[in-house]
Amino acid sequence: MRLRALVAMALVLTIAPAIPALAEDSPAPPAASASASPPVSPPAAPDGQETPAPPPVDATPPPPLPKLEAGLASDDDGARVIVELAAPAEAAPVAGEARRLPDAEVVLEPADTSFIVVEGTGDSLAKLAEDPRVLSIRRDRTYSPTSLGALTSGSLATSLQVIGADKAHAAGTRGQGQTIAIIDTGIDAAHPDFGGKVVEQACFSATDDGAQSLCPNGQTSDPGSADAKTPACLNGEVNLCDHGTHVAGIAHAVAPDADIVAIQVFSRINDCSDGGGACLTAFESTLLLAMEHVAKLKEGGRNIAAVNLSLGGGLYEGTCDAEPELAAMKTRVDDLRAKGVAVVAAAGNEGVPGAGAPGCFSGPVTVGATGDDDAVPYWSNYGSVLDLFAPGLEIDSAVPGGGHQVYSGTSMATPFVTGALALVAQKAPGAPDALAEQLKTTGRPITYGTVTTPRLDLGAAIAGGTPGPPVTQTPPAPEDPPAGSDEPSEEPSGEPSEEPSEEPSPEPGSGPSPSATPSDPAPTPVPLPTVTITVTVTVPPARTTAPTVCTRGKSTRTLSAAQWAVEVTRGKGKIADATLGCYLGMVTKASKVFAEVTPAATTAAAYKVLKPAKRTSKAKLESELLAAWLNWANGGVNFTAKIKETATLKTVLTSVEKARLKGSSPTASTSMLKKQVNARRIA
Repeated sequence: MRLRALVAMALVLTIAPAIPALAEDSPAPPAASASASPPVSPPAAPDGQETPAPPPVDATPPPPLPKLEAGLASDDDGARVIVELAAPAEAAPVAGEARRLPDAEVVLEPADTSFIVVEGTGDSLAKLAEDPRVLSIRRDRTYSPTSLGALTSGSLATSLQVIGADKAHAAGTRGQGQTIAIIDTGIDAAHPDFGGKVVEQACFSATDDGAQSLCPNGQTSDPGSADAKTPACLNGEVNLCDHGTHVAGIAHAVAPDADIVAIQVFSRINDCSDGGGACLTAFESTLLLAMEHVAKLKEGGRNIAAVNLSLGGGLYEGTCDAEPELAAMKTRVDDLRAKGVAVVAAAGNEGVPGAGAPGCFSGPVTVGATGDDDAVPYWSNYGSVLDLFAPGLEIDSAVPGGGHQVYSGTSMATPFVTGALALVAQKAPGAPDALAEQLKTTGRPITYGTVTTPRLDLGAAIAGGTPGPPVTQTPPAPEDPPAGSDEPSEEPSGEPSEEPSEEPSPEPGSGPSPSATPSDPAPTPVPLPTVTITVTVTVPPARTTAPTVCTRGKSTRTLSAAQWAVEVTRGKGKIADATLGCYLGMVTKASKVFAEVTPAATTAAAYKVLKPAKRTSKAKLESELLAAWLNWANGGVNFTAKIKETATLKTVLTSVEKARLKGSSPTASTSMLKKQVNARRIA
């Protein structure tokens, strides 16, 4: 069975909504915490009067959600899916039924778990969905670490002082009796920094036609080891799995007496880019298994205070609790919290007001990054969905083999909070929400626009000190376009467009620059002269040359699909390959169609979409749809741009993607995208 490539770029998760709440140009979120507001009581009736009866409630239950995720029924190539079941006892009989279906294969049947993983065509999956024991069938989405690239200098010690960890340690609070779980890329348990504190290990690593297990035993699970030095982690002299050890090293530095549980959840992909580079990705199914494993350890007596998830994706402006495709993950997160385990998640590195999943849930402690000077780097996500900031700029920590490396990212900020929760749990045990609230109320307030997010301060939370004075930050000044991202001419490389537009050639737009005037003001950026945001987890063996930092472009014009086809042709366009890779990574994260239905993460794949061999109605729609996304990524059009009288680009893309996921390709949508988005000036 031929399956599409499931992974495109690191820092890209195919768990994003159809239209992300990304937005430099969307309404500013309220200045509130990520938790929901308390219900408002009805006003009391005047004396002597009866309290009015509440209005009648419609008792009609809402219609049930479709079992089969949109787009799967029309997928003839095959897809990897999670089949959720009513109970673990149903797994074996449903797996048996799936094996009897044509063009279907059971690739994972975990023990004592209420789901299986199946690869199958749309017809087979639709047939399987008819089984009453099946609750839902959805794509097994992928996740990536949320760190930036390697640097050559940095200090963990200074960051520990910034958050007051040294004061907490001096007061005798070092995490004694607590355990921290790190769900990541495994660990070098023998690293001298850990001092023998790694007490449990496990591995859950998916395999399919393009994914290789990273479990030391080469299987889809290994109950005893999460070794990050296994041969599958090595790519020449580069260890692809260093992220987990680095994250664990930070958490351990904050809570040096706490035990560590390390769980590997990633798989290796050997063809992630046009050059065939290797990268890592984690499937949703492995994350579910890892969280269930942590829950079982907690039930078995392991005193796990917090679990660290320095991974995520999607661009949700507010909480994503109601997203149906995330329901299974939210259930596992809530189950951990109910058992007394705090869930700590990275916000992401897109520099937008929001967070990726699982950080976009209301339950986890969602963490953004600051520098040691309490300035928020321009790449850190921010906004009302965040619970805390912590240092995440240039953090020196352990990597496999006994060495150290400097990384930046919200991945690095998250374990500061995970370790801090272990300290708070030691000093005053309590429910996860109460522990997190103690950290939030004692943090140093950082205000930007209408939002205030506290920066972690253990000196105040543990040692009883006074939180630092509030910090107010202003929106960033406009930045120059990334190096090598010269705006393309109206006809790149002098080549005429194969499909002349019925509208005039693109002209400078009158819309505001999204980075210069975000509606939810972004924090002041911190210069990062050598920070790398790579499009894969892997970096070349020579780490001396840094690719362009991945942000939206600042073009003032839109391009047609034919013009974008020229841009993605190697050696012909004017936009640098690194910038195109950045844009395609954003598109893959923001779009469901190009993340889950049609590959477009590499320039070669994007060219096939923009200039299809067969001009079917589906191909024409996808060509214009990808061009519209690329115009958004390049800055030529904002989500708020009016496409019709009442429709914005955001609402148009939402509608078009829903239609495509259902298998339809309306010609009216193709024409609208072509004429109103990709070949006209956007107001």
